Amino acid sequence: MKHITLNNGLDVPAIGLGTWKSAPGEVGKAVKEAIRMGYRHIDCAAIYGNEKEIGEAFKQVFDEGVVSREDLWITSKLWNNAHQKDRVIPALEQTLSDLQLNYLDLYLIHWPVAFKPDVINATKAEDFLSLEEVPVNETWKMMETAQEKGLTKGIGVSNFSIKKLKSLLDSCQIKPVMNQVEMHPYLPQNALVSFCFENEIALTAYSPLGSGDRPAAMKKDDEPGLMAIPAVKEIAANHHCTPAQVLISWHVHRDCCVIPKSTNPERLEQNIKSATIALNKHDMETLAGIEKSYRFVDGSFFELEGNGYTNVFDL
Repeated sequence: MKHITLNNGLDVPAIGLGTWKSAPGEVGKAVKEAIRMGYRHIDCAAIYGNEKEIGEAFKQVFDEGVVSREDLWITSKLWNNAHQKDRVIPALEQTLSDLQLNYLDLYLIHWPVAFKPDVINATKAEDFLSLEEVPVNETWKMMETAQEKGLTKGIGVSNFSIKKLKSLLDSCQIKPVMNQVEMHPYLPQNALVSFCFENEIALTAYSPLGSGDRPAAMKKDDEPGLMAIPAVKEIAANHHCTPAQVLISWHVHRDCCVIPKSTNPERLEQNIKSATIALNKHDMETLAGIEKSYRFVDGSFFELEGNGYTNVFDL
C-alpha cells in the first residue's frame, strides 16, 4: 500500500475506508472486515452518527490482537456546532470516548461553516453563526491546543478553498496537514491540488465514486455517473479491473489519499486492491482530459436565505 507523507512527518495509507452513510448495524461489521482485509486507514466523523459502533469494532479487533492501535490511522472531524473555542476540546473528547481511543491520528474541521451549539442539522438562518462571530482562526487555535495536549497527532481541514487556506496559513502556528475534499475526474480540483502541494498540505478525496447512496435531498435528477464515463470503462477493460478501481487508483497516482465507502465485503476487497492497479501515463492523461465538471456534494444545503453563507466552496 502506498503511503502519503504529511508535513508533520507521519505517513498515512493512501486508501482508507470511508464511513459516511454506513448504517447502524452494518458499519461496525464493515470496519472489522476491512481491517482484517488489510485496511489501516479509517475515516470517521461525529456527524455520521456511528462512532460508538465503530469504537466497539476497534475494541474488538484490538482485544483479538488483529491489529494494535498503533497499526491504524484513524481520522475524525469537528462538527459545525462545536466551532466555538470552548467547545472544540469537549467535542474531540466525546469522539475519543465514542471511538474508545486515547488519541486520533488526524482531526479535521469538517466545514468552514458554524452552527449554534444546540443545532445538529441547521434548517433555518437562525441556526447558524457567522464566520465573524466564530472565526475559523479561533477554532483553529483550539485545534492546535488539541494537538499540543496529545489528543490528536495531526490537525487539518475539510472542504476548504484556496482562499480559506490562505487565511489560515497566515495566522496558524501549526500548519494543517490535510484538506479533505470531494475529488474525482469530474471534479479534479487541479488548482486546489497545486496550491496544497505547494504548501505541503496533503489531500484526501471523498465521494470518489460519486456518492450514489447519499440522501435524496442532496441529489439532482440529471446528475452523471462516474463509473459510466466511457474513458473510465475503457481503461478498466484494459487493466482487467472495475471502473470503481480505476477511479480509486487515479487518486493514488496523483499522490492523494482516497476514502471510498462500502459495507459490502466484495466491494471492500476490490477497493483496497485498487492500490495494485498500475495506471500508465496515457491513462492519466485520458482521465485528465475529461472536460465535464460536476460537484456531487455542492454545499447548497448550507445556503439558506439570510444566514450569510453563499457558495461555501468560495469562502
